Amino acid sequence: MTSTRFSHDFETALDLGRPPNIKKLFPNSKALLVSGKYIDLAMLIKKNCMTIAANGRNSFVIRGTLAAAQRANAAIIIEIARSEGGTNAYCAVNLWNIARQTDAFMNELGITIPVAIHADHFGIKTPEDIEPAKTEIVSLFDAGITSIAIDASHMPDDQNLLANIELFPYIPDWAGLETEVGEIKGKLGLSTAQEALFLIQGLNAHNIFPNWIALNNGTTHGIEASDTGINVELTAQIHAALSRYKVSGAQHGTSGNSSERLREIASKTRTTKANVATALQMISWGLSVNDYGNAIIDNENFIKEKDKGVSENMWAKVQTYATANDLKGGNIKAINLPFENRFLAQPKEIRDRMSKNVENFVYGLLTTVFNARDTAPIVINEILKSKSHDPGITAEKIEKKEDWTKEKIIENASRIDGDKGPKGNFDD
Repeated sequence: MTSTRFSHDFETALDLGRPPNIKKLFPNSKALLVSGKYIDLAMLIKKNCMTIAANGRNSFVIRGTLAAAQRANAAIIIEIARSEGGTNAYCAVNLWNIARQTDAFMNELGITIPVAIHADHFGIKTPEDIEPAKTEIVSLFDAGITSIAIDASHMPDDQNLLANIELFPYIPDWAGLETEVGEIKGKLGLSTAQEALFLIQGLNAHNIFPNWIALNNGTTHGIEASDTGINVELTAQIHAALSRYKVSGAQHGTSGNSSERLREIASKTRTTKANVATALQMISWGLSVNDYGNAIIDNENFIKEKDKGVSENMWAKVQTYATANDLKGGNIKAINLPFENRFLAQPKEIRDRMSKNVENFVYGLLTTVFNARDTAPIVINEILKSKSHDPGITAEKIEKKEDWTKEKIIENASRIDGDKGPKGNFDD
């Protein structure tokens, strides 16, 4: 526990900086849960850095990530994707309990760094998904979400933009906002500046100013076969094309990319948010991973490290379950839901080492790869300056709404190169 917890500045930031939904849910909390806007702003102020957006597929990932961030004095994001924790979840941690778990852990562990709670990849696959999403999005903020990614990137460019515009009124104006262009599906069908500009310009015309845009820039999600990954040069080019609109990058699929490539993304692009999911899951279980965060596989079998992660007996049960349910490779993630309570029922020393594995890995990312050390005080300073839970908008309205009517959006989209590459499903 740090002295910051009891400092006047921290107490003031706690009073001013927590959004209305957080104050309502946790009136007596000492956890500084903030808008995603503040996290993005802190990285931009420090420059040449990004922070982790840790996918909390299990409670051990959340605990370990929080502990690492406290050690690094770094502002971070805890998130869960709709596929991981939505209505068809494969994780026990979900969109409606992730804020509650994070708040509880922060109070228990004495965590004083600022944290945003992000609903990642809120997927809109068809126009028919839009109407029910309006109710669901409101329910997420009722449950403590402070930032959201509207991901309609599986649809054509015009439908993607129109879905973002239609859903925006259901997102609080103080919340962090992420948008996405192009399915993330490996090295084929990469995003272009034309596609990214179309989306951001159209949103700008409707007074929508996202904090982040996620690109299809060469990554995939889950377990990678090689280290071909993020195209740093392409990312930098697209970010430069978007510079007038002051939108940051969200880097998806960091697992499978070397530390050096991630350092380049932090230092050479406007990326401020780096999603990490699969690596943290594997590390919490005690599996061997390489520098890319990929689980090391021997003859299609994961390598369980002795005295790390879950107990040997528990891992044997996981293997038996996986075999019975034909869960191979990245599909091993489906054990999260049926095994969360079994993991929690293990002895304390086992539970503690599961979280500690994650803590050590994330601390290394934050301090030696992402350059996010000491970004926590920046958030607190910005809250004290703004005296609000909303730091406001730095972007300016550039585009004219009359140039971006529904009819003109459809017309303009028809001029965009339609080569999206092969279909994929990378919602995590």
